[in-house]
Amino acid sequence: MTKAEKARIVTEILNREYPDRKPLLNYSNPFELLIAVILSAQTTDAGVNKVTPELFRRYPGPAELALAEQNHVEEIIHSTGFYRMKAANIIKTAAALQERGDNSLPDNMKELTALPGVGRKTANVILYHIFDKPAIIVDTHFKRVTKRLGFTRYTEPEKIEKQLLKAIPEDIQSDFSMTINLHGRKYCFARKPDCEHCPLRDLCPSASLPPG
Repeated sequence: MTKAEKARIVTEILNREYPDRKPLLNYSNPFELLIAVILSAQTTDAGVNKVTPELFRRYPGPAELALAEQNHVEEIIHSTGFYRMKAANIIKTAAALQERGDNSLPDNMKELTALPGVGRKTANVILYHIFDKPAIIVDTHFKRVTKRLGFTRYTEPEKIEKQLLKAIPEDIQSDFSMTINLHGRKYCFARKPDCEHCPLRDLCPSASLPPG
C-alpha cells in the first residue's frame, strides 16, 4: 500500500470519527484566528481561549492592536507563556496588516510567514481555515501520530511538511492534517496511547494491543 492509498483510508476513517474539523481556538474573523494561532505557540488552545476574549474586547482589530502599549498586552496574555515576545509579535503583525490598506490577511505562504510570529504551521492554519487551500499543518500531535503510523521518520516540522505534501493527495491534505491532530488528542497520546480503542489500530505499525 502506498502512502497516498493509506492516507485516503486513514482520512476516511478519521473523518467519520471527527466530523467537526474546525479549529479548537475560538475566533470570529480571520484576524482573530491569526492572533490566536500566534499565541498558541508552546501552550494549549484552551489556555489561549481564556485570554483572547479580553484581548479582542480591548483590541478588536489591527488598528487598535497596532497602537496598543506592549505592557498592557503582556498583562492580558501573560498566562500563555513567552508573553513578551508574543505581545511584541502580535502588535507588529497588526501594524503590518494595517499597512496592507484593508486589514486583510495574505493568502500565500511567503507573505504570511513574513509577518512577525508567523511560522509555517500558523500560515498553513490560515491557508486552510480562511482561504480553503490545501495544507499540511505540522504540530506536536501531527508529528507524533504520523510517525507512529509510518508516514514519516523525520522529526523536523519543515521536513515532515515537505515530505507529506508530496505523499498525501492534495484533495485530502487539509482533512488529513486536522483529523490527525484531533486523533493525537483523543487516542494517540504521547505517553500512553489508547491503542485498544483506536480506530486506526489495524493500520498502525506502532499499535500496542493487549494479548487475547
